Amino acid sequence: MTSRPDRGGEQPPRPGAATGPAAPPVPGQPTGPDPATSGTAPAAPGPDATGTSVGAAQAAAAPEGATLPDASTGPAATPTRDRAQYAVCAFLALVGGLVIADATRIGHAISTADPIGPKPVPILLGVLLLIVAAIYAVDVARGGAGEPEAGEDIDLSSPIDWRTVLLLIGAFLVNAVLIDRLGWVISGTLLFWGSAFALGNRHYVRNLLIAVALSLITFYTFAIGLGVNLPAGVLQGIL
Repeated sequence: MTSRPDRGGEQPPRPGAATGPAAPPVPGQPTGPDPATSGTAPAAPGPDATGTSVGAAQAAAAPEGATLPDASTGPAATPTRDRAQYAVCAFLALVGGLVIADATRIGHAISTADPIGPKPVPILLGVLLLIVAAIYAVDVARGGAGEPEAGEDIDLSSPIDWRTVLLLIGAFLVNAVLIDRLGWVISGTLLFWGSAFALGNRHYVRNLLIAVALSLITFYTFAIGLGVNLPAGVLQGIL
């Protein structure tokens, strides 16, 4: 039963009319038509009113430790093989084979002080070199690569200082040629002094004194501490 307006009652609501107060708009939500009822596709996600992109918002809302897919990278790239490393593997295998071959030529010199003889140790080292070469080759084939040098004082783009390299090689060659004729003390002094000069040290007198001291220390360390007599050369009978 409905009341009439002339009798002081309220007129009944019409069908389809809102019966309550309008709901206030929620901040941050669009107030336009509903895409589901209007038939239009929703707009692509873009930056919000503050200029923050949706991707940045998702990254900020992601839990700690979670990783989001990167659309720019796509699927994982196939690791590239550094074929130059195979030369290192071949060199290790060659050295291991030479060590084993040379160890098999050693005679059976067994004494009470050395019951196993001199052959097992070099054979073991050769086998270990072969194993390392095989493991290294497998790692290179699977895409393994060494980490580039990341030192603060190393410029990877700088060319090789061939002058320094050649001077160091010359110092070692001079030592190898003169060690039997002049003795270790003199040839070692030239080696230490020449290495310091090649590396850029120009304190000639101080380097000479340090080189002589190092040569004498190593000479007596080998002779007294290890029982190995280094060549004395022209200083035979003095040292």
